[in-house]
Amino acid sequence: MKRILKWVGGILGVLLLAAGGYLIYLFTTYYRVPDDQALKVKNQQSTQFKPGQTYTAMTYNIGYGSYPPSYSFFMDGGKYSRAYSKKSVRTNINGVIKTTQAQNPDVAFYQEIDPDGDRSQHVNEVKMVTGAQQQYANIYGQNYDSAYLFYPFTQPIGKAKSGILTLSKAKVDSSRRYSLPVDTDFNKIIDLDRAFTATKTTVANGKQFVMVNIHMSAFTPNVKIQQAQFTKLFKYIEQAYKQGNYVMVAGDYNHRLLKNTAEIFHTKDLDETWTHLFPKSKLPAGFHIPTMGLAKAAVPSVRALDQPYQPGKSFVTLIDGYILSPNIKAESVHVVSTGFQYSDHNPVVLKFQLQ
Repeated sequence: MKRILKWVGGILGVLLLAAGGYLIYLFTTYYRVPDDQALKVKNQQSTQFKPGQTYTAMTYNIGYGSYPPSYSFFMDGGKYSRAYSKKSVRTNINGVIKTTQAQNPDVAFYQEIDPDGDRSQHVNEVKMVTGAQQQYANIYGQNYDSAYLFYPFTQPIGKAKSGILTLSKAKVDSSRRYSLPVDTDFNKIIDLDRAFTATKTTVANGKQFVMVNIHMSAFTPNVKIQQAQFTKLFKYIEQAYKQGNYVMVAGDYNHRLLKNTAEIFHTKDLDETWTHLFPKSKLPAGFHIPTMGLAKAAVPSVRALDQPYQPGKSFVTLIDGYILSPNIKAESVHVVSTGFQYSDHNPVVLKFQLQ
């Protein structure tokens, strides 16, 4: 009996040492990309945007090419942690490219795009998207390069390098990455690093058009962190506008942009960390979120990943879109209905004019 207890104790000791060592690894390898970093512009273009002309923008959280309709994600209560296969990822990214080309935007904003990662089967998605669209200058900003996450134990999500990608048909003057506030406790390991990028192009009238690409925290339970992220974003865009610029923010806010979404999309009210109402009252003076026609069209921009997508049954809402400075006129905005074929998000397309 003593021998058995000693053997069991030895195994438990080894497991505890391994767990302790892994926690040390997680925290010692964790790092944040420094704030206010210059980004490299690739495939530079030569054209300029002009005031009074109608342009098209598209924002699309592509879910690192891993979320076809049949997919459910473990952090939402679903089953999987990694993409099914390389083939599945490539199929989804090719679908994203095809969807983009059908909209032919003048500027495109992508979120959750992986240049590498266990979860996305080591497919370089940035290379795929930019390589297929040579008519755009492209700027990639890294959100995070995570340590190996050994969870769930049956199929760990592993390491991931991920970020946000901006494409522009106009010549880009510069682009910078700005870190957003994140949790400082253990939640930082789960929700990872967050940032926004600000890409500037000179308009024909001499003013600058500042194109901000953002993906805000989804899984932090800390409301103060979410508020702090908005505070930093709003401060930046207010200052950029006061300098005489045009300012557009595009991305995934992980906050609802419409009030009565349960009624609009015929779903239950789901109280999750990513379904809080967007704090429109705190926007800088004159800034606005174009939502005309979105409630009537009732096309959602995101689905829950607790189960495979079932139209009419799955929880859906609207968390992707645009924030515009007073000198940008929104002509129309709509969500492209892809049936969540290539991602857990649908792209949102905006027609706009610089005034």
